[in-house]
Amino acid sequence: MRRIKFNAQLNWKYIFGEILLIFIGISLAIWFSNWNSSIASSREKEVAIARIKKEIQSNNKELVAARTMNESILDAFSEFTTIYQDNSREIISSPDHLNELQQKYPDFFRVTDSTELATGLFHYYGSTFINLELAELSQIAWETTRSINITNEFDYECLYALESLYNLQSRVESEIENAARALQKGEINELMRILEFISQYDVQLEEDYKDMLNNIDNCH
Repeated sequence: MRRIKFNAQLNWKYIFGEILLIFIGISLAIWFSNWNSSIASSREKEVAIARIKKEIQSNNKELVAARTMNESILDAFSEFTTIYQDNSREIISSPDHLNELQQKYPDFFRVTDSTELATGLFHYYGSTFINLELAELSQIAWETTRSINITNEFDYECLYALESLYNLQSRVESEIENAARALQKGEINELMRILEFISQYDVQLEEDYKDMLNNIDNCH
């Protein structure tokens, strides 16, 4: 029987070289993976910011349009209150004064009948009509961004400002729902109280919208 004896020396330089190549390969793979993840996160963040920005722009338009209409309702009610007779279905006024108010606020009060009380003064019967403008404020883009944790990519100041903005928007939406219920119940005095409250909120919310639109592109 023959015996073969193998007695070769280990090539440590070769071994260390292989280990180094493996280490470099793994490091490059990790770096490349992190780089790809970073690019993907940056793209998702850019998309999220663009969607939130568009949502805020749309909400701001809704807010301004609704406030303009609702402030007109407040003004009309304030002026008609001076001639209402205990309720919003009867007024006592001169024809000239009533005509002036109706030209200023068309269809706010519609006369169905009248009785002359004295020379130049009439008791008018009718109804007050209020076309309430309800702003439809969205927060879909914001909720979507939060649900996929993209907000983790925002700096603290930007994230805090967005949280505050959408919290205030939620309060406005809650008051809008209260206004709609008051209108449905015919509670005009309560409606006016709510509209005044909404108007105060709206001013602050519009300022927050404008500030965010000016700064959201700098969210890091």
